[in-house]
Amino acid sequence: MIDPALCMRAPEGWTVFTVWLLEWLANPWLVVAPLALLLAAPWWIRPLPWKIPISVLAIALLLVYFAAVSPPALALADAQLGDYPEAPSNLKADAIVVLGRGERLRHTRVELAARLWRAGRAPRIFISGRNDADTMVADLRRMGLPAKAVAGEECSRTTQENAEFTARILRPAGVRTLLLVTDAPHMLRSLRTFKEAGFNSAAVTSPFPEKLSELRERLIVVREYLGLLTYRWLGRIEV
Repeated sequence: MIDPALCMRAPEGWTVFTVWLLEWLANPWLVVAPLALLLAAPWWIRPLPWKIPISVLAIALLLVYFAAVSPPALALADAQLGDYPEAPSNLKADAIVVLGRGERLRHTRVELAARLWRAGRAPRIFISGRNDADTMVADLRRMGLPAKAVAGEECSRTTQENAEFTARILRPAGVRTLLLVTDAPHMLRSLRTFKEAGFNSAAVTSPFPEKLSELRERLIVVREYLGLLTYRWLGRIEV
């Protein structure tokens, strides 16, 4: 079981920061306009020291932003993040585990999990993720799935906690093999993290919704690439 006190903790600082950063970077005007102002302002305001260093900083930040969302950067990140096999269509498991990733991505995951369960791919669905699990469990039950087949936990704030808390609940029930549902950029880090938690997981990739902009998809890829590097550096997953 999970200590209820764990569910009351504030969101992890790094997670909050990266989510906020993603929202900001997904609107180019909120990035380009302030940096353009930073670039030009030192030359309008007189007297203002450090004109050249401030302008150089603004130019550097603009270059970093455009480089991060460029096709070459996306290709590099995709090459690292796409290094996993998709589960065979006839593979069965002890449970379908769906990772919450925010309101925008819930619907496609709920639909995919329901299809997998109805196809007999696993007898139960388990949703993991703060601010997502309860809503997604309710959605699945409204779709007609029996209450005994759907459960979740609302305490996890990170991918590592997704794996840790899922293990605390499902492993005592004899669950060892999973069909792991999340988006493609998040999948490699998730598979390796759940492996560290003692699960044998197979990937079932959930597509991004059509309404998600291409820029936001690119930024999610970049964020996940940084997340993978961070987990490796912290020793949370094997290289």
